[in-house]
Amino acid sequence: MTRMPVAGALAQVLQAPVHFRAYDGSTAGPADAPIRIDVRSSKALAHLVSAPGELGLARAYVSGELDVTGPDHYTLLRTFAKQKIGDLTWAQRVAVLRSIGPEVLQWVEPPPQEVGAKRYLSGLRAHTKGRDAMAISHHYDVSNRFYEWVLGPSMAYTCAVYPRDDATLEEAQYEKFDLVCRKLALKPGMRLLDVGCGWGGLAMHAATHYGVDVIAVTLSRQQAEWGQKAVAEAGLSDQVDIRYQDYRDVPETAFDAVSSIGLTEHIGIAQLSSYTFRLASKLAPHARLLNHCITRPNDHSSAISRRGFIGRYVFPDGELPGVGRIIREFQRAGLEVQHEENLRLHYAKTLHA
Repeated sequence: MTRMPVAGALAQVLQAPVHFRAYDGSTAGPADAPIRIDVRSSKALAHLVSAPGELGLARAYVSGELDVTGPDHYTLLRTFAKQKIGDLTWAQRVAVLRSIGPEVLQWVEPPPQEVGAKRYLSGLRAHTKGRDAMAISHHYDVSNRFYEWVLGPSMAYTCAVYPRDDATLEEAQYEKFDLVCRKLALKPGMRLLDVGCGWGGLAMHAATHYGVDVIAVTLSRQQAEWGQKAVAEAGLSDQVDIRYQDYRDVPETAFDAVSSIGLTEHIGIAQLSSYTFRLASKLAPHARLLNHCITRPNDHSSAISRRGFIGRYVFPDGELPGVGRIIREFQRAGLEVQHEENLRLHYAKTLHA
């Protein structure tokens, strides 16, 4: 068996419009290709051939053993998805092994940033209060400074609503907050419960512009601390109570409105029924509830794979229900669904911004 240069072997196996550079000094692929992959060590190859799906590519990238450059993130992601770069078939894995040699078979530990059995699962059943707290902390407690860089002054993490094509992200997030308040028909003196409140943007908007009193809860300690400080600085402490608390532990009832913005993704499909009944029990007679979340286009699949990049690095235990399932569960909880709206195209613009 003749050992091939690393870059040449990858180019031969992947057959993608990419320029490869490797730790053995080899290069392959079109020199003017818009995307370049730098394989910095044999550990990157070990990750690629040993992990399922795109997880190996993610591990190699996160650990710094592999780097990718291109004109923009959209071009990178489109190319990787179309060419299935990183999601190698078993035949491709064997081909890499045969072409490069036994160094591909070395054992490499997953990066410490990855949620794995030792660090996170700890034998706890999914969506217990303890495990939910761990999952939320993994995603949100990565420093408020980081989220300030990503989200901007609105500190809103969920889908914005663009009132016009050239609106800024801040204007679109203001419109989202206001749309929620309008749909809930908020009026001065009302009591609002905001579950999964994030950094408190909606709670402060509702208090400032609609004169309501708000109890807002989050399972992220850093979100709660940031929100409490922002509330105090805005002079809203008499109206807005931001708590580091599980929504299941809120003792108050008889709210005039309940909002849940971006929480359902963390609930789990099996817990949807108890979630909807619990929120319904918090409402006063004739009160309104608004549920805003990411959904799937069908009800046939739900869980984000724990073996994939998103499940290990982004949303541990995340599950996305379909719209039909959500509506059915709220109807079972005794609520009448009066309005449903799809904001998917707005989410694409939000993510771009």
